[in-house]
Amino acid sequence: MSYMTEERLLELLEQYRSYGPLPGILLPFLKSFVPPLPTLLLIGTNAAAYGLWAGFLYSWIGLVAGCMATFLAVRAASGHRIARRWADKPKVRASMSWIRRNAFSYVFVLSLFPVGPFVLVNMAAAVSRMAIGRFFAAVAVGKGIMALVVSYVGHDVGRFYRDPLQLAFVALFLFLSWAACKAIEKKFMKPAEEGEELTSVSIP
Repeated sequence: MSYMTEERLLELLEQYRSYGPLPGILLPFLKSFVPPLPTLLLIGTNAAAYGLWAGFLYSWIGLVAGCMATFLAVRAASGHRIARRWADKPKVRASMSWIRRNAFSYVFVLSLFPVGPFVLVNMAAAVSRMAIGRFFAAVAVGKGIMALVVSYVGHDVGRFYRDPLQLAFVALFLFLSWAACKAIEKKFMKPAEEGEELTSVSIP
């Protein structure tokens, strides 16, 4: 920990930035294919390395491109037996049933959170045959809002050394995002009882 001084961290960010916009776009892009990658850290690092607006832009491009790549790939393969077997899982069926009624709301709301079932959202939307334009619009707006908020939090990394208490607010933001996402999952993606049709739900 003594090695990770503010000066050393800023030096590492400078090296990161020296590679140009590629890592700033590529790492958020990979988030859609490698779920364990920490969204908050990736976007915050981009903002700290490139500045608020450039970091936000690179993160947004990477996130949206990753979601679209996942969505289009699964949509193209939705007729394959493996995709059909996955779509038969109770949680996925429940998710798809809600998507068919509230497609834009479903993708948009879950895109607002820096933690959540991003891969499941993209795949379920693809298998349910959500319109490409509607999916892109929902992801672009939702991810844009989320990336801007996280970029604002992470663009001045030095302030966390000057005022470590601000880390508590970041941790609280992350926890509240996780709790809200889990609440949405529990309410709208729970498996339906056998033979029981899911009740239609819409988010204002």
